[in-house]
Amino acid sequence: MNPSTMQAQVIVDELIRCGVTDAVLCAGSRNAPLSFALHAADTSGRLRLHVRIDERTAGFLALGLALRSRRPVAVCTTSGTAVANLHPAVLEASYSGVPLIVLSADRPQEMVGTGASQTISQAGIFGPAVRLALSGGAGGGPEDNGRWRSFVDRAVAAANGALGGQPGPVQLNLPFAEPLVPDGTGVAPAGRAGGKPWTSVAPVVREAPALPLDPSAPTLVIAGSNAPDGLRDLPVPVIAEPSSAPWPDSVRTGPWLLATPAAESLKPAQVVVAGRPTLHRPVQRLLADPSVATYVLADPDGAPWTDVAGTVRAVGSLPSLTPDGSWTHLWQTADTAAAKALDHALDAGVAPVGLRLARSVLAALPDGGQLLLGSSNPVRDVSLAAAPRHGLTVLSNRGVAGIDGTVSTALGAALVHDGPAYALVGDLTLLHDATGFVIGPDEPRPDLTVVVLNDGGGGIFGLLEQGAPEHAAAFERVFGTPHQVDLAALCAATGVGHVRVDVADVAAALAPAPGLRVVEVAAERPTLRAGHAALRAAVAAAVAAA
Repeated sequence: MNPSTMQAQVIVDELIRCGVTDAVLCAGSRNAPLSFALHAADTSGRLRLHVRIDERTAGFLALGLALRSRRPVAVCTTSGTAVANLHPAVLEASYSGVPLIVLSADRPQEMVGTGASQTISQAGIFGPAVRLALSGGAGGGPEDNGRWRSFVDRAVAAANGALGGQPGPVQLNLPFAEPLVPDGTGVAPAGRAGGKPWTSVAPVVREAPALPLDPSAPTLVIAGSNAPDGLRDLPVPVIAEPSSAPWPDSVRTGPWLLATPAAESLKPAQVVVAGRPTLHRPVQRLLADPSVATYVLADPDGAPWTDVAGTVRAVGSLPSLTPDGSWTHLWQTADTAAAKALDHALDAGVAPVGLRLARSVLAALPDGGQLLLGSSNPVRDVSLAAAPRHGLTVLSNRGVAGIDGTVSTALGAALVHDGPAYALVGDLTLLHDATGFVIGPDEPRPDLTVVVLNDGGGGIFGLLEQGAPEHAAAFERVFGTPHQVDLAALCAATGVGHVRVDVADVAAALAPAPGLRVVEVAAERPTLRAGHAALRAAVAAAVAAA
């Protein structure tokens, strides 16, 4: 057996021994040894292989598989720009704490800088975005069995956070010397008996002291992405983002309430931040208020704490809270009034379509379902309009909060979810990752319904400073970025089912069904800014009268 084939077989075998159950592969020449090894492992049922033609899509597919399963997933590419195309997914994995293993095939070191085709300096290409970057040596023999396996074990431990840091992506840069295809001779050296990893790595256990806050003071909990479980049934109000664990039990209209004049009477003496809140400016203003004492829950995986405004006083664990019952009652009264005004506007059809769609989708999904939310407006629409509920797994790429790769992330998450899977995205998010729908005939294909709000461009900018009337002359072309793509034709070209419905009919279109399909809902962007302003005014009036 030639050295490259032997090395690739040992690496794949050790990944499986370390618990890797899924791998994503993009075809190439230099990564042929790994391609053969992964295919053999898939054929024997030792792992599940997913083959894609686009490396950026492949990276986000692996991200989605790992995001939902919380297990490390390998993504394998050939050398050169193929590796660079993984960078967006690596960044998202890094900032959201998702275990991703990049297997980047490389030319032997002596070929770098010689003008050899498809050869770049790719060791360490991801910089500080990876938890660990290791480069192997080309060639070797059976005597290197333990070294290769230890090499893999160290990478998987880093991806899982077992080396003391937060879980995240790692890179194994693997130079392969020719020949790159099996020669039919020899047998790869085996690992230790029993299918165990070569090196067993114990997980790191972290403990944090209790926060030095006043347990009896009026307290508000703010929960963002990656906020942990254990924050339910608290005796204080919780404002939570949809992809956080506490969202089902949170204050529905929290972001609206913090934006009303009544926010002054609802202002807490102290705030406890869990996870990484990023969605709402009123929340950020509260966290920046020097008159409010801000504390942060220590992340169980060791992630850095969130402190954009530099106001955090301490990081630790949450002690028992004992505020006066009138504090929670005050928030409950305001939330009830605000929710009534919100639902009235949504029922009357005068609220923006995106908000109405978000409420309808969340209410219609079956228990046991999974929903992946696109960045920009969809995740915010759910946070602003939907009624928090149990029975759903809600995911979102909030590490770097880009719109790239969302379709592929949803596909990956659906492939490991045991139940009906959905995504709610905008039209630009769909178009940004349209190659996610390009799935080969022999590849695992999930049952996934993608709901697309099609407003013909970038809606979120209409709600920001750029959308103010004084910028109208430049807005549509450089921020609205209008397009005329026929989504039905796009779906037909990629073999994806498609239906176009009104908001009122979306619930019926979400009944669980096999296959991959798109449910398109049309909307208008020009009225979005005024619609949100009118809702803010209605909520403020209702709370003032309560």
